Amino acid sequence: MNSAHRASIDSPPTSGRPVGAVYADRGHSHFDILLAAMVTVVILSGIGAAKGVSFGTVPGTGFEIITDGGFFLFPLAYVLGDIVTELYGPHAARRAILTSFAVSFAATLAYQVIIALPPFPDEYGMAKQGALELALGPVWIVVVAGLAGFLAGMSLNSLVVGRMKRRMGERGLIGRLFTASGLGELVDTIIFCTIASAAIGITTVEQWAQYTILGFLYKVIVQYAMVPVTSWVIRWLKRTDPTYQARLAESRSVPA
Repeated sequence: MNSAHRASIDSPPTSGRPVGAVYADRGHSHFDILLAAMVTVVILSGIGAAKGVSFGTVPGTGFEIITDGGFFLFPLAYVLGDIVTELYGPHAARRAILTSFAVSFAATLAYQVIIALPPFPDEYGMAKQGALELALGPVWIVVVAGLAGFLAGMSLNSLVVGRMKRRMGERGLIGRLFTASGLGELVDTIIFCTIASAAIGITTVEQWAQYTILGFLYKVIVQYAMVPVTSWVIRWLKRTDPTYQARLAESRSVPA
């Protein structure tokens, strides 16, 4: 094969009619699946968090167990954030965070449009309109609270994971997950609970304190309990992601 013909293959023509269908390369990583999962969790958490939840008072303490309807979902966003940061780095994690909340914000605008559209004038239609206004109306406050809290908390979480990995390489995965989770969740919970309290229906400082403390403890306990599963998933994704394996092989071939 002469050099002219080889050059024509390596550098496709930029003019003329394309031959057949042309597509961009989607890549061979798991990032798109992880991003879709994170976006889904964030949107559902925003809807669920607009509902205040009370499990009653702990007997003999007077401590009311207060949380919101998204409590069982939101820790998964941090787990997914840890996975994205560990596999694809802090830059990819920031992209996933911003994408999640951009989509969540767009969903919030859609809720307001849905509420503003004229309902059926019958009794059932008006009842449904009132229910939508009550359920979806305050979601924008929760989204703002989540945006502020998650951006601060997850950015700190990603920063810790990224810096620890730069120092330790592939070693110390469990330590990175434990260290980053506590710091990120603490910042996130304080910011989120302070802003979202009004939308949820919390009216006293005592309720806010209970909501914040319980929320922080719950999120950290869930994340710590999931560390063995998270680390297993990360190791499996590393083994099955050809782009990660290629970068790993390149790093090992470079002299220290």
